[in-house]
Amino acid sequence: MGLFGIYGAPDASRIIYYGLHALQHRGQDTAGIVTFNSDGEAFNVSGRGRVNEVFTESNLSKMEGILGIGNVAYDGMLHPSVHCQPLFFRHMSGDYAIASDGCLVNASLIRDWLEDRGSLFQGESDAELLAHLIKKEKPGPRIFTIVDALNMMEGGYTFLILTKNRIYACRDKFGIKPLCLGRLGNAYVISSESCSFELIGAKFIRDIEPGELITIDHHGIRTRRYSQFQRHKLCAMEYIYYSRPDSDIDGCNVHSYRKESGRRLYQEAPADADIVIGVPDSSLSAAMGYAEASGIPYEMGLIKSKYVGRTFIEPSAAMRENGVKMKLSALPSIVRYKRVVLVDDSLVRGTTCTNIVKMLREAGASEVHVRIASPMTKFPCYYGVNNSTHSELLCNDKSLRQVCIALGADSVGFLSPESAIASCRGRKELCLGCFTGEYPTMIYKNEYEDID
Repeated sequence: MGLFGIYGAPDASRIIYYGLHALQHRGQDTAGIVTFNSDGEAFNVSGRGRVNEVFTESNLSKMEGILGIGNVAYDGMLHPSVHCQPLFFRHMSGDYAIASDGCLVNASLIRDWLEDRGSLFQGESDAELLAHLIKKEKPGPRIFTIVDALNMMEGGYTFLILTKNRIYACRDKFGIKPLCLGRLGNAYVISSESCSFELIGAKFIRDIEPGELITIDHHGIRTRRYSQFQRHKLCAMEYIYYSRPDSDIDGCNVHSYRKESGRRLYQEAPADADIVIGVPDSSLSAAMGYAEASGIPYEMGLIKSKYVGRTFIEPSAAMRENGVKMKLSALPSIVRYKRVVLVDDSLVRGTTCTNIVKMLREAGASEVHVRIASPMTKFPCYYGVNNSTHSELLCNDKSLRQVCIALGADSVGFLSPESAIASCRGRKELCLGCFTGEYPTMIYKNEYEDID
């Protein structure tokens, strides 16, 4: 999911619209914006579809206000009238909206506790859970109830909370999910990724720190630690796949990370080949790094259609497979009779990679050597990435040779966990839970039936 918020800009809804456009890669199923005008009146537009499908000139022109938040999301929104974020709440203490990214690992425990105290839920989102926690805690200034609520939550998450006068933004204490702060003239902006700042002409200020809660209003920026515990366990998949290459996260550029991972991948898994190609778009930087380190020429052996979304986040295997065929095509004139190194960013279910290997062979490649610029994905992610069961993961119960056979490749190689961290120079830790099974938070077994 992707979050974007702004405080202090006339026509806030249009700026949020463009910010969400830049974050479209983080979610393609739903989009929403909530704003407040100077009279405290709220405007809420959300629905299924991409940003340019949900928002029109007509509905944006009616959204008044200098402050607002927006969200793009993917997967599982079965009842869009209820689940499309930001979620909007009416309350005697003042109306407000919440948008979230990530996932709580103790959500059902909190839900049971709240239901025992009379709460009724419309859906299963973490945003709704936070809303109930805020209102169930002790009375007083909202900032204190937010702090109390956040300290009950465990997992990888970011939240934006919008009231008629201010925006609250927070990041989980482990720093698993990214969130950053920027400035646009006299206005402040919050985004899941810094790439959105360039589009609207904003300047990057800094990353929101793990365990930090900031308040943005007419006083400017105020910050506090809602938790004194702090780690920098950013999800490695943000660098490997999820984020745009022009984003900087926690002081590391995503393109630079991927290119370095490609260099290290060659050192750990060399291949004797004629050309190196990458899977567009998130693997191209790693493929460039692999080619530079190996001296093997880098070629554009796969072409991507610009009109098909990211197949990783489609809701079913059948749709993902059809999406691969629609999305990518091989260039026979480039790969025919060649020994090809195919660099991909990650291997989760294996559907995409298997189809690409087959596609390259059909285009005439004499050999296909698969190189993955991340470790073997053997464990589920419990923090919001869409691979939540062991049975979905190709590498979960297979040896390297078995994975190679399953892909139909001539050889296969993966980046080591150590190099996944070292590819971000100066960084000492990342969340590698889906690769190593070592998670930064406790995983509550009653939350997930698939835990061994």
